[in-house]
Amino acid sequence: MSRGFATATAFIWLWSMACAAGQALPSIAVLDFELIDDTQDNNPATLAAQQKRLTLISEQLRKELNDAGLYRVLDNVPAMNYIAKLKSAQELRSCNGCELDIGKRLGADLVLTAWVQKVSNLILNINIEIKRVASGQTILNKSVDIRGNTDQSWSRGISYMVRDMVEKKQGGRR
Repeated sequence: MSRGFATATAFIWLWSMACAAGQALPSIAVLDFELIDDTQDNNPATLAAQQKRLTLISEQLRKELNDAGLYRVLDNVPAMNYIAKLKSAQELRSCNGCELDIGKRLGADLVLTAWVQKVSNLILNINIEIKRVASGQTILNKSVDIRGNTDQSWSRGISYMVRDMVEKKQGGRR
């Protein structure tokens, strides 16, 4: 067998394995984080900072889930108008199945809803729930407690959550 042929065969085999591994991951629609603020802090600066953090950790979670190989994270843009319409009327984490409709519109296997509960400026928790789009069955609930209402504490909470999912084999990658 020639060296070139062996190299080409090995490359094709590795490429096909990589493709198969990518196809094995379930697709997931990751909805933006929502906030439950038990403090009722209506300071405009605080509200703006928290909204910015919600956006940052939503993007961070999508990236880390994808980069960790836990799921194939889908782009929500095709359902953006529908999501905005639903969010204007209700919270997506408790909308009686509307999150499943979003997942169906995006062609997702799974849908993830996410929220941060702010008990005080010191005590917060980050929560996710993952459901099968076809059945509505919850397959994972996860919560991480954090201390401090800062960009850094929220970001560390997301990183810990994903790292813990990898270590416990909670996701599409086994």
